[in-house]
Amino acid sequence: MPVILVAQANQATQKKYRIPLVIGKENNTVLHIKIDLKETATLQEVDILTTGTVSLDAIKSVKLLASRDSMAIDIIKNKEPITLFAETGSIKESNTFTGALPLQKGTTYLRLALTLKESADAGAFLNINATSVKLNTGRLEIAPDNYSNRLGIALRQHTQDNVHTYRIPGLATASDGTLLATYDVRYDGERDLQGNIDIGLSRSTDKGKTWQPMQIVMDMGTWGDLPEKFNGVSDANILVDKNTGTIFIAGLWMYGVINDQGKWVEGLNEESKDWNHQWITKGSQPGFGVKQTAQFLIVKSTDNGKTWGKPINLTKMCKQEEWWLWAPAPGQGITLKDGTLIFPTQGRDAEGKPFSNITFSKDGGNTWKTSKAAAQEATTENMVVELTDGTLMLNMRSNANSHDTTSTNGRAIAITKNLGKDWTIHATSHNALPEPTCMASVIRHDFIQNGQKKSVLLFSNPDSKTTRKNITIKVSYDDGKTWPADKKILLDEGKSRGYSCLTSVDNNTIGILYESSQADMVFQTVKINELL
Repeated sequence: MPVILVAQANQATQKKYRIPLVIGKENNTVLHIKIDLKETATLQEVDILTTGTVSLDAIKSVKLLASRDSMAIDIIKNKEPITLFAETGSIKESNTFTGALPLQKGTTYLRLALTLKESADAGAFLNINATSVKLNTGRLEIAPDNYSNRLGIALRQHTQDNVHTYRIPGLATASDGTLLATYDVRYDGERDLQGNIDIGLSRSTDKGKTWQPMQIVMDMGTWGDLPEKFNGVSDANILVDKNTGTIFIAGLWMYGVINDQGKWVEGLNEESKDWNHQWITKGSQPGFGVKQTAQFLIVKSTDNGKTWGKPINLTKMCKQEEWWLWAPAPGQGITLKDGTLIFPTQGRDAEGKPFSNITFSKDGGNTWKTSKAAAQEATTENMVVELTDGTLMLNMRSNANSHDTTSTNGRAIAITKNLGKDWTIHATSHNALPEPTCMASVIRHDFIQNGQKKSVLLFSNPDSKTTRKNITIKVSYDDGKTWPADKKILLDEGKSRGYSCLTSVDNNTIGILYESSQADMVFQTVKINELL
């Protein structure tokens, strides 16, 4: 029998992205509408339905842009020009965008781009659906996608305040409820140390709804008569002393450049192109001096982060001389129930092998001691959490995961009952929390529900074994023994640098600062009931 070819009908579909809609960013991509035509036609109308908890008055503009190119989430690479089909400065629950756009046979994409007002509620949700498109040849219905995008704040964006890149989030809640966000201020480029990098801080006194202008809290300037690009400070960790309210920020300072052979480079100046990194080759070496090894600095605030003291160098106090490196692990430190202060830390041992450990103070931060390595394997960035019985759990980035996408991929987990004199590998190590070899965050959230004291562990990272995408918050109800697969919240499916840090904003609210696909630093809140 002869084969009968049936012409495919015209159709329209939509793809909605699981990404934050961020305040402070122009033209958030909400969805793409794909129109497939078997002949030329004219697009006349697009129907949009808007629901959610966000006030529609908080939407500044909505644009529908057309192109023959598919237009990725993060970067629009157009083989053909973009055409504005329609734009509005106000939106209702039900909307019809009108125009007259000639469409060629084949595929055309419409991108719905939305800009929010500064007054928008960063904790709200917005659900926008395209319901149909009208052509001069007829109307095409579009199947709904009921995903609601969570709003957030673009706390730091590329080139903002003449800074090339912001990286490495830290987040903590001061004793008066002020939120404190830390990050690398990378003036000249996105590259890690060595470079012109300071530690920046943003404060919010209204639970993250608005943020004060950036402060610089750690800056070594032109110390030692070297340019700022040879006095970088990076990888901040922020710790709030719950006993006194004092806040500590730790950062890693590099003076000059130690080359691949472990020798400090003489004669550096503004024109010098020398560069090396503390984690590669011999970029940091045994010893205590600034020309031998990267330096561990802390600064303190006693007024909830309004002002900060001068840097204090802890390198000789805590580093073992034979170690190649001792450094903060970025993110957040903790105060134990007995008042002990703990920074998560990391380093390279006498053979240059990476390790994770903790550094603690029992006298309010006057003196510090650092523990043994938590694991035999090569681990680096980590965060620490105190379990119900007082045991400390260290959640670590494992180098093995960079080439392991099997069932053994996962965060390395170790526990200690004696401040790191002895460590035990936890049963969930390498089999509970997948990672693409990236920094992650874990906190304990204590709260009251129906008059009862409760607590959960919360964890955030890129939920992937291979790619820094799918920034997700997970919950454990049993001190990290299990992480239920159905109790997690996806915040951002796009590719990003992937670092994140969590904090308890109040009894009912979690805050997260993370490196997003939508901005260098995005802040969002999540209600604890969403995870319970």
